[in-house]
Amino acid sequence: MTSTPEHARLLRLATRASVGVACVLIVTKAIAWWLSGSVSMLAGLTDSLLDGVTSLLNLLAVHYALRPADDDHRYGHGKAESLSGMAQALFIAGSAVLIAFQAFQRLQHPEPVGAPWLSIGVILLSLALTVALLILQHRVIRETGSNAVRADSLHYRSDLMLNGSILIALILAGFGFHQVDAWFGLGIAAYILWSAIQIARESFAVLMDEELPPEVSQHMLELACGVPGVLGAHDLRTRISGSHWFVQLHLELPGELSLSVAHGISDQAADAIHQAYPRAEVLVHADPQEVVKGAKA
Repeated sequence: MTSTPEHARLLRLATRASVGVACVLIVTKAIAWWLSGSVSMLAGLTDSLLDGVTSLLNLLAVHYALRPADDDHRYGHGKAESLSGMAQALFIAGSAVLIAFQAFQRLQHPEPVGAPWLSIGVILLSLALTVALLILQHRVIRETGSNAVRADSLHYRSDLMLNGSILIALILAGFGFHQVDAWFGLGIAAYILWSAIQIARESFAVLMDEELPPEVSQHMLELACGVPGVLGAHDLRTRISGSHWFVQLHLELPGELSLSVAHGISDQAADAIHQAYPRAEVLVHADPQEVVKGAKA
């Protein structure tokens, strides 16, 4: 199963927008940090630099994942998205360590924050761009289920909180509470590290072929058993690759059915699941009920 042209267009739009937003934020935050020396702003700049790297990785990963299946990759290239997610997690964790180190240094050697009001303007711009990007990403995730865009969205949601925290820290620094900036930097580092762990767990689950949630699998069995002529279903297996779900199951059918009729019923069961879950590619194996009963006896 290949992605529809609309899905491909949305994925490319989301990844390109992510790269564009990251580039704008890198430039503006670099200027603000240079003028202010704020640890919180450094945290924001570091995070935006990593946003740029990970967004570029996403762009390349999605481009590769959208390639159709070939002789060497019969299940497509969708897991490139999860590999990108793992790379993102490593980059994000590294940024958290760097920010924490800088914040600890600033706590030991406090310094006033320069040009806080300019930095506040930069953060307000960052918040506006991040919100716009998240709205676009939410739509793309809803339509495509992309693991790479979901990981990127999780990172930008953390950015929203990060930038909000930086805004508060800069406002307080503007009123003379300079150490608050370093403490906020430490808190931001902890939150970024937690985000990295969440991204890694989700990507790792896909790479290890973790099953779909039990309630989804149970619903698929119910849909298959609801097809006229089906006496039962068993041995359902599922896995995820990019935005695609691969589903396999065995149907129990009357042994006296002709091959053509059994094939038709199997197709109906596969279609019932695919209609409920459009991302699912379903492979059905028909078993005579007598054989199944004999195996269970």
